[in-house]
Amino acid sequence: MTTLTVWKFDSPAGAQEALNKLIELSKQHLVQINDAAIVSWEEGKKKPKTHNYGSMTGQAALSGAFWGMLFGLIFFVPFFGMAVGAVTGALTGKFADYGINDNFIKEVREQVTEGTSALFVMTSGAVQDRVAEAFKGVSAQLIESNLTSEQEAQLIEDFGG
Repeated sequence: MTTLTVWKFDSPAGAQEALNKLIELSKQHLVQINDAAIVSWEEGKKKPKTHNYGSMTGQAALSGAFWGMLFGLIFFVPFFGMAVGAVTGALTGKFADYGINDNFIKEVREQVTEGTSALFVMTSGAVQDRVAEAFKGVSAQLIESNLTSEQEAQLIEDFGG
């Protein structure tokens, strides 16, 4: 099963540090990174910076279009208000088809704020106890949305990288 996980860190650099650790774990075959993206929000900035890393082992599972739409929905739509209400409704409905529901979007929006960062990562095949051990002592909040195999297939079909 593929897991779409968002890890929120209390510093703008925390997500990059976590991704570096995940890359090391993937080299040990303890987790497969299917795709990854980072949001880093410096203090005093109006909006966060985003970066799509793709897969650590080859072609990304998802394209930049997916990450762009997801990040736009989470972080930028609130700035535009009702002017984009109909489009927002259609997008959130489509993301729900992929297992990314309104609660997931709302929770990420509320938790990832100025002075923080977030690692968005699609993984599979994790050796849970070994990955958990590697992240022991790391201060992060976890927001998780497990994807069914059907949702994963649809997501890759629609947004494959």
